[in-house]
Amino acid sequence: MTWATEMLDNMKRGKHQMPPVTETLQLGLIDDWGDGWVRKSWTPKPELLQQDGTVFGGYIAALFDQLFAFATMTVITEDEAFRTSHLAISFMSLSRDESLNLEANVVSRSRRLITLEARIKGVADQVRSIATAQQITTQR
Repeated sequence: MTWATEMLDNMKRGKHQMPPVTETLQLGLIDDWGDGWVRKSWTPKPELLQQDGTVFGGYIAALFDQLFAFATMTVITEDEAFRTSHLAISFMSLSRDESLNLEANVVSRSRRLITLEARIKGVADQVRSIATAQQITTQR
C-alpha cells in the first residue's frame, strides 16, 4: 500500500475529507478503484448547469483531470508524485442534467510518463465524451 492507494481506499470508504477545490467545484470522489483504473458516478447540481441545461465543457475537463489523477494514484510508488502534462477531450454528445458514469484506465507506464484514457457515459450508457491524458512523475 502507498500513500496514494491508502487515500483511494479512504475515498472509497467515505472517510477522506475532500480538498477545498474538490468541495468548491463539487467534483465528488471515487466509487471504486483497482490496479490501473478508477470509477465514479456524478450528477451535476442545477447551479453547475448552463442556461440550456448542459454541463460546461471546462467543467467536464476538470472532471476528467481529477479522474486521471485518481487513476494515476493506483500505479505510482510510495516516493512518486505527478502532474498532468497533457489532456485532450473529444465531446461526442451533450452532458445534461443526468447521472453520469466516469471511468479512467492507465494505458501505459514508463519510468516518468503515465498515459491514460477515460470516458463519461450518460443515460443508456451513451458516450458523452472521451479523453486521454499523460501524467509526468516526479520524486516526492
